[in-house]
Amino acid sequence: MDSRTKRRLSGHELDALARRALGAGVAEHAELTDGFANAVWRLRLDDGRDVVCKLSPPPGLDQLSYERHLLRTEAAVYELAAAAGVPVATLLRAGFDDPVLGGDYLMLAALDGVSWNHVPRDRAVRRGVTPEDEARLRRELGGHLARLNAVTGPVFGYPHAGITGSTWREAYLAMVDALLGDTARYPTPLPAPVPRIRELLAAAAPALDEVTTPRLVHFDIWPGNVFLDLSGPRPRIQAIIDHERAFWGDPLAEFITPTIFAGLREDDPLVVGYREVTPFELTPAAHVRLDLYRAYLYLILLVENGPRQYPEAEYARVRDRSTASLAEVLDRLVPLSTGTVA
Repeated sequence: MDSRTKRRLSGHELDALARRALGAGVAEHAELTDGFANAVWRLRLDDGRDVVCKLSPPPGLDQLSYERHLLRTEAAVYELAAAAGVPVATLLRAGFDDPVLGGDYLMLAALDGVSWNHVPRDRAVRRGVTPEDEARLRRELGGHLARLNAVTGPVFGYPHAGITGSTWREAYLAMVDALLGDTARYPTPLPAPVPRIRELLAAAAPALDEVTTPRLVHFDIWPGNVFLDLSGPRPRIQAIIDHERAFWGDPLAEFITPTIFAGLREDDPLVVGYREVTPFELTPAAHVRLDLYRAYLYLILLVENGPRQYPEAEYARVRDRSTASLAEVLDRLVPLSTGTVA
């Protein structure tokens, strides 16, 4: 999707960047447009390598508070995830505060698989997948996410953005406050006044005290961020990409994006695969935590349109569903703010 946060570079500028970063020029280049925030190109270098170049937004663009240094977060996660046995693309070079760009970039080895988002859901179609394949892939994905979430850190929240807490409750509320604070710069239609949203989320936040160890959470798992290897008799996951939204927190939050605008089912193959690696229970408190994370994601989807300025026709459906879903979550949390929970 087109976005104001996507930096535009000419072929000459991409060539110069590749030579600085990898010592080779660009023979061919094509922009990859699936992402929502950072500009991404696939480059064929003149030494034969295929790489992906990812750029931070233009200098001077006022982003959301949690979006500071997104590519630095992503670079760190690639290394941590690879060490944990999670399939990811190979990070070739990370450049921060590049003096020519005036920003950050990543150079990654290009994947030869296919984005799950682009695979036809029919094995009768060449390189497609069946419903049985889909279930098997979600189960495999659950195991990979469990291994990613096993990585622990020293602090909760977004260290690179400076939004952290010594407890998960403190960090979560700081994350929410930062996002709601961004609405002062980017006025956003929300289903309730900002003070009321803060009140409802804070009243439910004691449920977060069950989480005592900061764990790595991708928080952006959707089909566009999962690459599949379709070369064998059955599709397999080749790599999980785009770790820029990652934070240190509760692994339960990992289930929110893959089940967006829906609930989490016990029989979801994603849950089954996760539990094969790391058991967990969906207790009443866990369901409250899930609602807190749903509220946070829906707020992101609404507030981020401020700096990004998505095309209206493409964004309207996401905006409307996020608004309605956030309203539903807030309604479920009302009893916790009034002390009327049975």
